[in-house]
Amino acid sequence: TTEIYPLSLHDALPICRSPAIRKLAELARKFLFADSPILIGGETGTGKGVLARWIHENGPRAAEAFVDLNCGGLSRELLESELFGYEKGAFTGATQAKAGLFEIAHRGTVFLDEIGDMDLQVQPKLLKVLEEKRFRRLGDLRERSVDVRLVAATHQNLPAGVEKRTFRGDLYFRISTIPLTTPALRDRLEDIPLLGEWFLQSF
Repeated sequence: TTEIYPLSLHDALPICRSPAIRKLAELARKFLFADSPILIGGETGTGKGVLARWIHENGPRAAEAFVDLNCGGLSRELLESELFGYEKGAFTGATQAKAGLFEIAHRGTVFLDEIGDMDLQVQPKLLKVLEEKRFRRLGDLRERSVDVRLVAATHQNLPAGVEKRTFRGDLYFRISTIPLTTPALRDRLEDIPLLGEWFLQSF
């Protein structure tokens, strides 16, 4: 499958006639100005990251930062340092302090792709940021306040992960306040000729 939006979601609508993509666009627009987390489900390659960026660029936080991180394959230590940052001397090799993605995205949007792969030990720290809007850099005693909107994405069945205890139930319920699903191209076959024509004209 290919990414579902050749342009922004708004621009793509005139060249898409499938009910699936129009329903998704309608739902996405409805929640643009909400501050609740959004969880985007869908198969790999169906455009979850494109949708996340569109939500940011068309919402009230558009003037602020959009930062993204793919959680797949990252060790706990690397994931923590990327999300929360660290202080000088926090670990071997930390020769200077580094701001994490939450700090960089203050007042903006954090997009966590493949959140279903997030290490279990990092999940409660993410939950704290969402609930209390506070976190600590690695090696720091001082808590920092942050205001971000979370958009997460996964190709996994997170409720099944909750049952298997590979994903925390409290975090799942916190991030799935607004669920969206990107359809696979095989579920919107009527759009293929229109998308093909668009790509030919573009190239």
